[in-house]
Amino acid sequence: MTRLRTNRSLIAGSALLLACLVPATLTWIWRSGRSPLIDIAHRYAPISFSHPLGTDPFGRDIASYVLTGAFNSTVIAVIAVTLATVIGTALGLVAAYGGVRGKAVMSTADLGLAFPPILIAAMLVTAQGASATGEILAIALFGIPAQIRITRQAAHSILVLDYIAAARMAGLNSIDTILRHVLPNIAPILIVHASTSLALALLSEAGLSYLGLGAPPPQPDLGRTLASYQIHIFDHPLLVAIPGVTVMVLVLGFNLLGDGLRDLLERPFNRLKGQPS
Repeated sequence: MTRLRTNRSLIAGSALLLACLVPATLTWIWRSGRSPLIDIAHRYAPISFSHPLGTDPFGRDIASYVLTGAFNSTVIAVIAVTLATVIGTALGLVAAYGGVRGKAVMSTADLGLAFPPILIAAMLVTAQGASATGEILAIALFGIPAQIRITRQAAHSILVLDYIAAARMAGLNSIDTILRHVLPNIAPILIVHASTSLALALLSEAGLSYLGLGAPPPQPDLGRTLASYQIHIFDHPLLVAIPGVTVMVLVLGFNLLGDGLRDLLERPFNRLKGQPS
């Protein structure tokens, strides 16, 4: 409990994420995921009680529009990271056992690192058109190679320990060894990597949608919001600042959360490997 109370990164990251995602989730639920209605008669309305951040060039409430976009962007990032974590962890465990299959997995992972998410998304858009599914697949495919490498390294450090050899001598097969001994012990490092990967995934999502490679309208997201508002950077700078600051807060929050989780979980993992903490 003492370490948790003094973990400033974890506290700050959680506070930033809660401050942004709680109102974003409530707004999404309140509006049933729909974009705010266009109201040309009230375009560029100033800050007021009914419009806490004013309205945009189409008369939409900026606060509702950006918060809904933040929720959508975060959901896409979470799904992509979850997909990359599950697939990358499974392949990383295969690679940790070595052999022909392990070498094939690592060779494929090295090849995957050569393809940036923008190129993958461009190919998917060409094949099936712009969609949230293509965006999720592009971000996930980009994250899988790094997940494979981290899982392989962490799992290998466990597989060489004496109690794993004893478990094998007792007749425990590879699947049971992974489920009982490897996965529970490498879970801390996988959790930390997933939390920090969310920051990169969110940035990738914003960049892809900014370029028009993400989910098409009318569903808002942060990247397309920035792209549509950027022409007003000089006459209405608040339009650009609000989604930009939202992206910054979310990315910073996930990064701080990952740092805090690393500080909280790395000592038990090091003790398990017999390393000084």
